Amino acid sequence: MGLEVLTDKSRWTTSPYYAAVVFIIASGCMPKGYDEGGFSANVSLKSFMEDYNLVKSHWTHDPTGLANRKANITSFMVLGAAFGCLLTLNLTDRLGRLRTWQLGVVIWATGLFVQIFSSGIYGLILFARIWSGLGAGALTVVAPIYLSEIAPAKTRGLAVSMTMVNLLAILALGFFINYAAEKHMAPSRTQYRLVQAIPLIPVGFCFIASFFLTETPRYLASKGRHQEARDALARLRGTTSSDPSIDEEFAEIEAQIRARAADLAGASMWQLFVETQSSANYRQRFWLVMTMQTIAQWTGGNGITYYVTQIFEYAGVSGSEQSLISSGAYGIVKLVFTMAFTWGLIDLLGRRHCFLMGLSLQLAAHIYMGAYMGIPGSSNNQSASDAAIASVFVYAVGWSIGLCTIPYLYGTEVFPTRIRNVSYAVSMALHWFFQFAVVRVTPNMFVSLHVWGAYLFWAIICFLGIIILGIWAPETKGVPMERMGELFDGPWYLRWRAKIKSVDESSQSQTDSLRSGVKEEDTKQPAMNDAPV
Repeated sequence: MGLEVLTDKSRWTTSPYYAAVVFIIASGCMPKGYDEGGFSANVSLKSFMEDYNLVKSHWTHDPTGLANRKANITSFMVLGAAFGCLLTLNLTDRLGRLRTWQLGVVIWATGLFVQIFSSGIYGLILFARIWSGLGAGALTVVAPIYLSEIAPAKTRGLAVSMTMVNLLAILALGFFINYAAEKHMAPSRTQYRLVQAIPLIPVGFCFIASFFLTETPRYLASKGRHQEARDALARLRGTTSSDPSIDEEFAEIEAQIRARAADLAGASMWQLFVETQSSANYRQRFWLVMTMQTIAQWTGGNGITYYVTQIFEYAGVSGSEQSLISSGAYGIVKLVFTMAFTWGLIDLLGRRHCFLMGLSLQLAAHIYMGAYMGIPGSSNNQSASDAAIASVFVYAVGWSIGLCTIPYLYGTEVFPTRIRNVSYAVSMALHWFFQFAVVRVTPNMFVSLHVWGAYLFWAIICFLGIIILGIWAPETKGVPMERMGELFDGPWYLRWRAKIKSVDESSQSQTDSLRSGVKEEDTKQPAMNDAPV
C-alpha cells in the first residue's frame, strides 16, 4: 500500500488538471510583470512621449518637471498595488481565494482599459494606473496563497515559484513587444495602445478558464464545506474522493485548520501586531524581515528594472531599438537566474550565501556604473562602455539570486502561525510602498545627482546590507518551521552563526529544565507557537 500511495502522489503532481490550475492562477502575476517590462519600455516610445508630453525638448528649462511627470506615470500603478495588497488579506477569507483572484483580474483589466484610452489626458492615466494597480497588487497576494493551498507539501515551493516565473517571462517579453512595435508600426496612438493591451490576451484567457476551477480544499474545509473540499482535493490529485490517500491528506488539512483556528481564537489583527512587538523573540524576527525588505528595494531593486531602457542608453547603447533589445536580454537574464535560484540554489547554497553573493554582485555593478557615469570622457571609451553594459547584467544576476526573492521566503519561514498573517501583510505593504518610492524618485535622482550619485547611493545601501544582514540574518535552510524560534535566542550580533540544537541536544535541554523545575515554555514561549500552517 505504501508503494501504491507514493506512486499516486507522484502521479498527482503531474496531473494535467493540477498543472493547468497552477499555470492559470500563476498568471495572476503577469500584470505586475508586464508593467515592469512592457509598460516601462512603452513610456519610451515616441508615440507615447508625444501624446503625454514627455518629449525632452519640451522641457529644456525644467528637466525636474519632466522627471516628475515621467515618474508619476510610471510609478502610480505600484502605489495602487501597495493598497491592493492590504485590501486583499480580508477579501481572501470573505470571498474565497478563487473569487478574490477573479475580482483582482477584473479591477486590473478595467483600469488597464481606461489607461489604454486615456489619450494623452495626464490626470486620467494617473487614476487608471492606481486603479489597475489595486488589482495587480491583489493578484500578487492571492495567487501565492491559492497555489500554496493546493500543492502537495513536497512540491509547494515549485508551484508557488511559478508566479515569479510567469512574472519574469512576460517582463522579458514586454521589452521585445515594444521593440517590434517601434520597428514595424507607425508612431501613433495605435502603436502604444496595442503594446499596453497585450497582457489582456493571456490573462483574459486564464480569467475565462478560472470559472472551470474549484476553490482551494483548505478554504472550503475552513468554511465547513467538507464534501466539496474532498471533491476538490480529489480532482486536483487526479483520483476519486474515495481514494484512501485522499482520506489521509484531507485529515491532515482538517487538523491544520483546527490547530490554526485554536491558535487565532479571540485575537484581533491589532492584538497580534502588538504581540509581535511585546515578545523579544518575535520582535527580532519581525524587524529582520522589515529590514530585509527595506534594503532590498533601496539597493536599486525594481527601480532599475522600470528604467533599464534608459539605463542602457546611459551605458552607451545607441538608439532606442538596441536599448529595447538589451532590456529584453536583461529580462531573460533575470528570468533564468531567478529560476536557477528558486529551483536549486536556495536549497543548495542556503539563504545567507545567496543574498550575500547577490548583494556583492550588485555592489560591484553599482561601483563600476557610478565611476563610469562620474568620470568625464568614459562614454567615449568603447571598452568602458562595454563594461558598463555588462555591469547592468551583473546587477541583474545579483538581484535575481539574492534579495529579489529571499525577503518573501523569509517572511513565510521565520514567523510562527499565530503572527504569520499580520507580519506577512505588514512586510508586503512595506515592500510595495518602498517599491513605489524607489520607482518614483529614481528619475529625480538621475537628474539631481547627475546619474553617478544615484549609483553611489545604491552602492552604499548594498554595502550596509552586506554588513547588517550578514550579522543579523541566520541561515534558515533545513530548519523546521516549528523550531525557527531557536535561531533568534541569544544576542542579535551572534545571529550569523545561530544554529538549532540537534534532536539529542534539544531532548537533553528539556530534561535539564525539568530537573531544575523550570518548564521550557516558560523560558522560550515564542518558539512553542512555531507550528507550520
